Amino acid sequence: MKLAIITGASSGIGLATARLFLDQHYEVINLSRRRCPDSRVTSVKIDLSSAILATKLKRTLMAQLDLSAPREIHLIHNAAKLHSDSAVNTEDGTLHEVMQVNVLAPNTLNRLLIPHMAAGSSIVLVGSTLAEKAVANVFSYVASKHALVGMTRALCQDLTGTAVHVSCICPGFTDTEMLRSRIPEEHLNDVAQLSTFHRIIQPEEIAQTIFWATQNPVINGSVIHANLGQKES
Repeated sequence: MKLAIITGASSGIGLATARLFLDQHYEVINLSRRRCPDSRVTSVKIDLSSAILATKLKRTLMAQLDLSAPREIHLIHNAAKLHSDSAVNTEDGTLHEVMQVNVLAPNTLNRLLIPHMAAGSSIVLVGSTLAEKAVANVFSYVASKHALVGMTRALCQDLTGTAVHVSCICPGFTDTEMLRSRIPEEHLNDVAQLSTFHRIIQPEEIAQTIFWATQNPVINGSVIHANLGQKES
């Protein structure tokens, strides 16, 4: 059976993506600290911020997978950490904490899983509108999402000849826990006005974009903005 491995599939975009892959008859594994609420998903409890993530993944995820032969694996790097911080005074530890979850954990998973990926496999990095622009006071998040664009383009080149493709999907304002933790309910409509459709994106819409990306190697190396046509300020 084809396999989808999704980080942060316990809520939001990750959960919607897991359910879509399940509906398409994939085996789905969630990597996060919280269990996926959909019982059809196999949850591997893992802290992506761990300094010994590779060791922990070898003992958990890698130990339970049948990798005796290459498999069609779709690896979706969805989990992310966001701090309110500034480039002027962010401590190294804070930056490293965000980079560990948003950049280093994807690198660790890539290193462990790419050798076992059969032709037709894919890697999707979930970026952000802030992967190619910036706003104030989310310095470490912006830096990490920009790094994912570079990772996407480098993977595209380094996977030459493997028939494994990679893309970066950059959502706009999506109705997730992360958004609602930062934007009060009474201001959500103001945020909705920032897209040309004047509404917030639903996680299922991003899930559909991610799934489409896994099925279409022609977009190898592409950065795709899924933001309903975000208005230019």
